[in-house]
Amino acid sequence: MDHPAHTYSVASNPVYYEHSPLHVLFAGESQTKPGHTLGPKLYDYYLLHFVESGQGRFRTEQRTYHLNAGDCFLIHPGQLVSYASNTDDPWRYRWSAFTGSQAGDLVEEAGFGTDAPVFRASGDSRIPNWIHSMQDAFYSRKASSHPASIGYLYLILAEAGEHLTEAAKLPGPDSQVRITVKQMIQYMSTQYAHPVSIEQMATSLGYNRAYLSRIFKKETGLSPVTYLLKLRIDKSRQLLRERPELSIEQVAASVGLPDALYFSRQFRRFYGQSPTEYRIAVGK
Repeated sequence: MDHPAHTYSVASNPVYYEHSPLHVLFAGESQTKPGHTLGPKLYDYYLLHFVESGQGRFRTEQRTYHLNAGDCFLIHPGQLVSYASNTDDPWRYRWSAFTGSQAGDLVEEAGFGTDAPVFRASGDSRIPNWIHSMQDAFYSRKASSHPASIGYLYLILAEAGEHLTEAAKLPGPDSQVRITVKQMIQYMSTQYAHPVSIEQMATSLGYNRAYLSRIFKKETGLSPVTYLLKLRIDKSRQLLRERPELSIEQVAASVGLPDALYFSRQFRRFYGQSPTEYRIAVGK
């Protein structure tokens, strides 16, 4: 049987790694030889592979994975692994190595743990393109290739996270409810300074407002409207304490409540005193 000609190329980051939070070390590609094997061995960095064609085997300390075109696998530092190309249909893959103090957190956030080091990408996956772009950037030897490679890495891990989150088996509908409520809290915590509405949040999260209101109150004991309002009032208390040069109107506008009279009324509703009275009391 004729096999594709063996190829191998790799490009290193021209910027030297000095314990930065996130650093792509190198990127490359190879059409492997039949039966080409690496390991068992340890790496001291993360090494991500995307299989473009062919087949192979990836073995971790926990289990063995038989992989095909479209599969992506991640080697974790300090893990004993081996991987081998199929003898009849040797794989072609692209890879990228990265490290840094933030690397572990990013991998964990993507769901790419040692218990889930493999996922199957969609047919229109951009991951091989992003690895290829990393490699081209490194070949240019420009200092700008360093931040560019980090950008590509974030895009790769974002796509990985989409697949791994979708593939994860939740223990029940309550888990999805809790995830959705956390998304609501995060949305309100980041958008409270803007004139957002619960309708806008529902549209952003892709749910019906009535459903969101029901599950949110069940989980937190408050309606989304009340939670958002209390969040804004609590943020205003911080500003009243820490920014005495701001007027009441400016504080109100800064927390997404441009009507100063309404703001003062709601402040008294929650804390039994006006914003001015609160500022005087904490300033004593």
